Amino acid sequence: MEEGMTYEKAYNELEQITKEIENEIITVDVLADKVKRASELVEFCREKLRSAELEINKIISNRDPQISAQ
Repeated sequence: MEEGMTYEKAYNELEQITKEIENEIITVDVLADKVKRASELVEFCREKLRSAELEINKIISNRDPQISAQ
């Protein structure tokens, strides 16, 4: 993924690709490239969400020891 990519940018690009595919704006010739790019963006977004979840859980467990015991 390119440097400086954020979750919001990736999500917006993914949304645009989805609209293009749904509205048949893209040609069959570029469909495979769009699907590949969409797959990369989905994985990037998943990783960002996983990372955020881990960080939030870490913060919560450091603030409240009872939560980390669960």
